[in-house]
Amino acid sequence: MITLPSIAILGTGSMGGAILSGLLSPDVTVDGGIRVTNRTIAKARPLASDRVQSFALEETPDANEQALAGARLVLIGVKPAMVTDLLRAVSASLEPDAVVVSVAAGVTTATMEALVPGSVLRAMPNTPAVVGKAVTGLSAGSRATPQQLALARTLFETVGTVLEVPEDKIDALSTISGSGPAYVFYLIEELTRTAVGMGFTPEDAATMVNGTFLGASELLALSDADPAELRRRVTSPNGTTERAIAVLQSANLSELFDRATAAALARAKELAAG
Repeated sequence: MITLPSIAILGTGSMGGAILSGLLSPDVTVDGGIRVTNRTIAKARPLASDRVQSFALEETPDANEQALAGARLVLIGVKPAMVTDLLRAVSASLEPDAVVVSVAAGVTTATMEALVPGSVLRAMPNTPAVVGKAVTGLSAGSRATPQQLALARTLFETVGTVLEVPEDKIDALSTISGSGPAYVFYLIEELTRTAVGMGFTPEDAATMVNGTFLGASELLALSDADPAELRRRVTSPNGTTERAIAVLQSANLSELFDRATAAALARAKELAAG
């Protein structure tokens, strides 16, 4: 059982909603309740329940301020470009001991600390949070205590695994685990296209490719071997897989992934610079 103090989520979009779903697990108790906000009634209404008080800014202009009343953990789920304006607007409404955690890419703890009086942290969860399989990078600001870091860690453990990293590594982490699901989906997309090109129906192609990725991931999770060893076990000498792997290796995928993640990291720095 996990027990957390009262929580406010300001901006409960896809990521905020995923984290909310983790908080609603039967194994989680939130003392003082959960309050969430969205811009529209259409987005806010489906989130309301006996455990969640949901506000819409179009209906309640001071929704964020109401959500913050009594909140000890405050999750900032709005888009990166909106974070500073939001924190500036709600700073005076934060409880003195509130811990503010942002999931926005590129917004530094120093930027947030300049706008709010208390402790701040940055988190970088990825989209498998929706199914409780997130990998979340977590970095503490200069004012955060070990206890507050542990509290934030517990919050994100409701939707998966947490890695505590120095803040100068969190943007790099975002290029791997944050963007990583998109890389996997892109590989699935392309392998599915190839299967269709070989004459399989889209449905059969999806069954083969999706099932293969799922099965391989489960095998890796349950095995003591690393990915390279598992690959070798599939790759019989002078066989068909060896020939295919040789073609992939000739494409220099290692260098390609280096370039891709470097591009993502450069964009993260652009976002941080405003």
